[in-house]
Amino acid sequence: MEQEDAELLAAVCDGSRRAFNLLVDRHQQAVRNFLRRVVGREDADDVAQETFLAVWTQARRFRGGAAVRSWIFAIAWHKAKDAQRTWFRRRRRDARTIEAAAEHVGNVAEEEILLAQVLATLSLEQRAAIMLCLGHGLTSEEAAEALAMPLGTVKSHVNRGRERLREVLGERG
Repeated sequence: MEQEDAELLAAVCDGSRRAFNLLVDRHQQAVRNFLRRVVGREDADDVAQETFLAVWTQARRFRGGAAVRSWIFAIAWHKAKDAQRTWFRRRRRDARTIEAAAEHVGNVAEEEILLAQVLATLSLEQRAAIMLCLGHGLTSEEAAEALAMPLGTVKSHVNRGRERLREVLGERG
């Protein structure tokens, strides 16, 4: 798949909309899911759109030292960081929304609410590392590359997040 991605990206550099559409189709769901956990559901689609616009306009900047998938996640991460200006405000608003949703569970799974509550207690960087490694199956090395963080920091974020999940789930069970 990585070879195909590299070939598609090379075609994007040559202006191929078809190759771009194939690349988007291949990666957009994973990018959106990552961004939903990092910046929140309400902003994820906008940030994902900005991410793929950047893939289109910056395809020539890809140097081939990383996997195309990691490069796309790196762009998504940078776009998420750009949106961080309003992150604290969103975090407070999201916490209120989660509390309200917990009172009126309705169609929302209780585990999903619990996961969102736990993730809301973590820093943006921790959430991103956890979602890339645990949610999207990237290796710690790939996540470190995508997030432009030291490998040890990514591993630490994932371990702390995993421990926090165990704490909360343990209290619940």
